[in-house]
Amino acid sequence: MLPMGVFLVFTWVGTTWPAAYAASYVVKTILTAVLLWVFWKRYTKIRWNHWGLGIVMGVLGLVQWVGMQKGLIRLWPGMFGGGGEARDLTQVFSSPVVDWSFIVFRWAGAALVVPVMEELFWRDYLWRTVAAPADFRLASVGEWERGIPLVAVSIAFSFVHGEFWLTAIGWGLMVGLLLAYTRSLGACVVMHGVTNFLLGAYVLYTRDWRFW
Repeated sequence: MLPMGVFLVFTWVGTTWPAAYAASYVVKTILTAVLLWVFWKRYTKIRWNHWGLGIVMGVLGLVQWVGMQKGLIRLWPGMFGGGGEARDLTQVFSSPVVDWSFIVFRWAGAALVVPVMEELFWRDYLWRTVAAPADFRLASVGEWERGIPLVAVSIAFSFVHGEFWLTAIGWGLMVGLLLAYTRSLGACVVMHGVTNFLLGAYVLYTRDWRFW
């Protein structure tokens, strides 16, 4: 829980004080990576079976994330973030070199660190806690339990995604079904990483900064 908590605290800092956005993102990514490394032996061992299916689902996840959110913005712009101006990351610093250094760091953090941290929390710890509230270790990875963890974790996942909350529920259901089918945290990490990497590529290509 600690890496997730640190990440959320610094996300709040960057949101509350926009001037601290870049610094808070760098700090939270580095701290999260360090905490994952320090406590790595305590986490569930990640199995990487079905990683190819994770790649396919990651691509579909990008289509779902961008397509669904754009549709929601068109239908209800006030509720889903269509009214505000997004932060242009090429204009954060006075130097283009520093701007693009941060963008590369931001992209790498989203594609490499966030997927491991979030899948260990959402699809391992919280999923198994819902399945076995007395002791999450009594539930196996991806244990179905009549679909209750799938729905509960997908809804909880949406709470940290702001105006993307409904889109996040849809994506959470997709990765949750992948977990239930494969029983592979590795496949979920791959899906998450591919979606985040492609989302970064989409943002940089279109300059649609709302998605970052």
